[in-house]
Formats: sequence, C-alpha cells, structure tokens
Amino acid sequence: MQPSRDEALSAVKTILKYIGEDPDREGLLRTPERVVRSWDKLYGGYKQKLEDVVKADFDAEGYDQIVMLDDIEFWSTCEHHVLPFYGKVSVGYLPDKKTKRVIGVSKMARIVEMYARRLQIQERMTQQIANALKESINAEGVGVVVRARHLCMVARGVQKQQSWMVTSEMLGSFRNETATRQEFIRLIEIGRQ
Repeated sequence: MQPSRDEALSAVKTILKYIGEDPDREGLLRTPERVVRSWDKLYGGYKQKLEDVVKADFDAEGYDQIVMLDDIEFWSTCEHHVLPFYGKVSVGYLPDKKTKRVIGVSKMARIVEMYARRLQIQERMTQQIANALKESINAEGVGVVVRARHLCMVARGVQKQQSWMVTSEMLGSFRNETATRQEFIRLIEIGRQ
C-alpha cells in the first residue's frame, strides 16, 4: 500500500533530523512539502503507461529509412544511492516494412522521459526505452544510445568529474545487420560535429 502524503512529509522531516538539521527552523519549515512536490515530478514515470504516452502513430507514406531523434536530454535518479544521473539519449528506429508506421517525434522524447522519471540504473533504462519503442510501432529495428554523468560517482566514491557512462541497446535489424547499426552510429556522430 502506498504511504500517504502526510507519511511522506513526516519521512522527509525524519531525514532532515538524521542529517543533523532542525526541520522546525525557519529555512526548513516548508522543505518537506517542497521535497514531496519535487518527488511527484522526479518520479512521475511510475504513474505513466506506454499506451498513454504513445497514443497514435502515423502512415510513413512509404518512408522506410532510419527515423532518429538525437540528444534527448534527461535527468534520472540512481536507485543505488538516490543521486541524480543525467545526460543525452539517441533513439532511432526503422519502420516496420509492412505497415510503415511512424510515431510523432515528441513521443520518442516522452518515452525517454517516462523511464528516466523513475529510480533507475542506466543499463535498464536503455533497454526499457528500446523495448518500448519496438513495442509501440512494431519497428523493424531499434537503436538506443545513452550517455550520462552519474553524481554517485562524481560527487562521492571515486570522484571522477569528467567521466561519461555509455550504454546501448540494439534490437531487430539494428542488432542483426551491421550496415544498419553502423548507419545509426554514423548519424549520431554527424550530430556531434
């Protein structure tokens, strides 16, 4: 059973006490409410379903090449340390050869957002985005590349400030056909120039 909003507010007060703060001091009086409101946004992906995010697809009118959206910004939260990780996602797909259906460009970004707005590990998020895109339009192939900085590594632990973690998931023709995968990677590189 999901705790009530009052229980969440009380939990934030407890955490403030744990770190050595006084939740009743003036600067912190409204902090529990602000934190809970921010959680509603940061973890709003739990309340979304793929069928609600991708409500419609369109006739590609014969288009049968890669459709790609590059540099989709995201913020997520590492489930191990509850610290942010952030970066950019490149998403591409080949429309199904029979139906030749495409989705609106904003829907690709909304899929990324839905999975980023949960406690995550980057590897799982990468797979979820790819599987959701494949499922939503029965794409012939899907490629997803995620580049991220993890505050759990930057701000604590090994403290490597300039490191990026890169993950990828290739499905269908993006996995099975070298030329298709290479074209997708080349399109990402073109975007970086």
